[in-house]
Amino acid sequence: MSGRPVTTEPRSRAISSVPLRLWRRYRNIIAGESPKDNAAVPTEESSAAYWSRCNVTNHHPFATDKESLDYFEWRCALYSNYIESMPVNEATGLDVMDYGCGPGHDLVGFWCHSQPRRLVGVDVSPTSLAEARERLKLHAASAEFVLIHEDDPRLPFEDASFDLVHSSGVLHHAPAPLSILREIRRVLRPSGHAQIMVYNFDSIFVRLGVAYQLMLIDGESKNGSLAEAFQRSTDGPECPISRYYTADEFSALAREAGFSCALRGVGISTWEMQLLPKRFDALTDRRLAPEHRQFLYDLGFDQRGRPTYGGQIAGIDACYRLTPLAG
Repeated sequence: MSGRPVTTEPRSRAISSVPLRLWRRYRNIIAGESPKDNAAVPTEESSAAYWSRCNVTNHHPFATDKESLDYFEWRCALYSNYIESMPVNEATGLDVMDYGCGPGHDLVGFWCHSQPRRLVGVDVSPTSLAEARERLKLHAASAEFVLIHEDDPRLPFEDASFDLVHSSGVLHHAPAPLSILREIRRVLRPSGHAQIMVYNFDSIFVRLGVAYQLMLIDGESKNGSLAEAFQRSTDGPECPISRYYTADEFSALAREAGFSCALRGVGISTWEMQLLPKRFDALTDRRLAPEHRQFLYDLGFDQRGRPTYGGQIAGIDACYRLTPLAG
């Protein structure tokens, strides 16, 4: 798969054809390129096929190691507080697996900002793995690449093989996240940990971008529930699976898989920050559900002007640290 919501054709923080202008606007902000009309795509597509067609680098062929690293740094800066919450600079001497590595984006970060003893990328997309292999060659990186299958959560590694499993923006797209977490628990050493990013319900993206802008202003409420509108809004309208979690929901899922779970931090996207002025219109719109209105009333702001809720940044990227429970 890949990391966080990406800039692709059509993958982006997209939405269905009704508010397509909003999707294109966001893609232009992040990709710095002109929008293109969607090519014809299958109406039903496997995750492997979808994530082969769409990935975090938009299949860009990097020419140099500098270009590759510059892209990594640029994208991290677009999601304030993300890299602090999903660090790649704390893996020196560790055996590291990137679950859902896509075309190698975070593998580059680990290689360039740490000195991992072992670095492994796994993904359901052979296309992205091939791109990751070529990208890591630019950095003269010693990395392994393993193809996995969306209908089989088993990983081809022995028990207790890794000190760190990193998975950014993947589990919320997976058909069986609990089975995947259990398998991650199996391959982690007792002293190891996982760092997992999943989409955050208590975010400007969900509460203002989807619940207000997309559903009420752009008419997406005619096409189903908040969860359904969200699925079409994050990574392209054809994305097979996309879900959000509250902190309690994800913590419960992690505990069921054998982990203790702590929210390490939340990243907020540039697009969410641009949405903030709309909160005043949303607060005065009687159609907005009371729970979302209350969320907007309760927002605070930190010293950098980022919105906060419940003591955390109110962004889309919820980043958790998972530690194996004994036994």
